[in-house]
Amino acid sequence: MDIIKKLLAEKLERELQTQTRRHFIQSCVSGMGGLALGSLIGGCQAPEPRRMQLSERDLNPLSATAPPFTPKVQSVIYLHMAGAPSQLEMFDYKPELARLHNKECPESLLQGRKFAFIRGRPNLLGPQANFEQCGESGNWVSDYLPHFKQVVDEVAFLKAVHTDQFNHGPAQLFMQTGSPRLGRPSIGSWVTYGLGSENQNLPGFVVLTSGGKTPDAGKSVWGSGFLPSVYQGVQCRSQGDPVLYIEDPKGMSRSLKRKMLDAINGINEVDFQTYADPEILARINQYEMAFRMQIEVPEVMNINEEPEYIHQLYGTQPGKESFANNCLLARKMVEKGVRFVQLYDWGWDAHGTGESTAIDLGMKDKCREIDRPITALLTDLKQRGLLDQTLVVWGGEFGRTPMQENREGKTQSYKGRDHHVDAFTMWMAGGGIKKGAAHGLTDGFGFSGVEDTVSVHDIHATILQLLGFDHEQFTFDFQGRPFRLTDVEGHVIREILS
Repeated sequence: MDIIKKLLAEKLERELQTQTRRHFIQSCVSGMGGLALGSLIGGCQAPEPRRMQLSERDLNPLSATAPPFTPKVQSVIYLHMAGAPSQLEMFDYKPELARLHNKECPESLLQGRKFAFIRGRPNLLGPQANFEQCGESGNWVSDYLPHFKQVVDEVAFLKAVHTDQFNHGPAQLFMQTGSPRLGRPSIGSWVTYGLGSENQNLPGFVVLTSGGKTPDAGKSVWGSGFLPSVYQGVQCRSQGDPVLYIEDPKGMSRSLKRKMLDAINGINEVDFQTYADPEILARINQYEMAFRMQIEVPEVMNINEEPEYIHQLYGTQPGKESFANNCLLARKMVEKGVRFVQLYDWGWDAHGTGESTAIDLGMKDKCREIDRPITALLTDLKQRGLLDQTLVVWGGEFGRTPMQENREGKTQSYKGRDHHVDAFTMWMAGGGIKKGAAHGLTDGFGFSGVEDTVSVHDIHATILQLLGFDHEQFTFDFQGRPFRLTDVEGHVIREILS
């Protein structure tokens, strides 16, 4: 009975708000406009109310939709290393930089450049890892990633990615939304808006985090921006309840919950017919999705029942928050039809301000945390026949400098690298990707791209291409003009496509 009273009170409050704000403005504006129009055309009879014709997509924004042309993949797993890992200790081997270790940095690398913390003239810092060429492709991988060497031939490297944002928050927004400013939809939201979801009992866009913190840019990196909010990422947890409040309170049966939702959605449908606000449809669908998720989410988020060899493969620890657990959950998600799975792993900001952020200590530990799970993810997807229909993307928001960081001109006790926008490494694997490819080249210091450089917009254009979209045609009208993920830039990186 208390629930019914609460619902009635909320309904009354919303009606009062409507009458005192939106209804007043709409009535005044449309009423005066109607009087003016009536005096011009001599009509005095109000038109018949028009009932909206709604498509299946209007009624269910997450219904599966075919892309404009044949896609290479059906789902995406995006692995974002929040904080920006050093490419110079992982994939971009520079023997010249090793030879000049601890030498004064050439002035040519500093002129006209702006860094987050470096001041004055720092020393060069050679690679702190040992490298070898691996697999049939002969691509370089460091000893920080011994397991990854087994799957190096599955991936295509982008060795000369660049960005124009050197602070974490704006750079993460740029990498995930195509803009360094708040308000744009994330790439996962764009994909879910364009394709819907194959599984109506699960969100189309799922977010999993590890490392103890969320990215510096906050939850905006998986927000829906100006798209309807039904397309924003749904954050799940690998520790505790997978989604907060997934369980009904005591005494609440499924049938009672169904009746309550039907009553709420009936009110929302009346409001939608009155105001045609797409957010009302989003609200209806989110209520319905939450109701369906209570059945399937606990099952798909449960890794306890996985066979022991899978736990050994990934290095998972059920019941704990970890990147390994999230990689296994990502496989389970795409296997169940989730369209876009975003993994954020925090803790890659290797400034050398202490042991945990040192390039030869803390970063080595971070690599150990991701090495086995990523290798397992690619191996597991392949053995299940899922890799050919899934795109796996790995990278950070920018790279690290070939110079050792010196805060306020003073050399630090631990070895670290500053933020760097001119060149860093990303990789892709899966359907439509040329296995073993390496695209782009940096100079001898790993400072700047000198061949086949690619931008953040190029990354986005390529992901959309593999999903069956022309990034220049895939738009959403907002504030009087069509917007797109790649704004007015971007080219598909066809050299890494099979």
